[in-house]
Amino acid sequence: MQKIRPCLWFDSQAQEAAEFYVSVFGGDSRIGDITYWSEGSPQAGSVLTVDFVLAGQEYLGLNGGPQFHFSEAVSLSVDCEDQGEVDTLWAKLTEGGEEGVCGWLKDKYGLSWQIVPRALPELLGGPDRVRADRVMKAMTGMRKLDVQALRDA
Repeated sequence: MQKIRPCLWFDSQAQEAAEFYVSVFGGDSRIGDITYWSEGSPQAGSVLTVDFVLAGQEYLGLNGGPQFHFSEAVSLSVDCEDQGEVDTLWAKLTEGGEEGVCGWLKDKYGLSWQIVPRALPELLGGPDRVRADRVMKAMTGMRKLDVQALRDA
């Protein structure tokens, strides 16, 4: 077990969300232990927590009720190898969700994601600040990030 892992608070969809995320990321992703609300609680017998792994990173999904909701203050940033991976993840995660700007989106559960091509930090870094400024300007006009358009900037 990893020492620190994010806990994602859901109203009642933790298992559904975990299964969706595992289907999106595949590979080193899986559902782990599931616990249930105990007898005597208002949700007796329903799912309380779901342990799951996405691309090797452990998470805990908690069905805590409607008191708290996700916000952009916390997002999951995904390092994408290429445009194909950006396109695939963007399509799957925005289905039922909503597009944001600069590579950000909210999935159908309201969780914020940053879908970031690996080339972006390279293009924004380095000593050429003029190029970095052009890349930043191009990025701020995008929703889903376009690697070629960023390189052309």
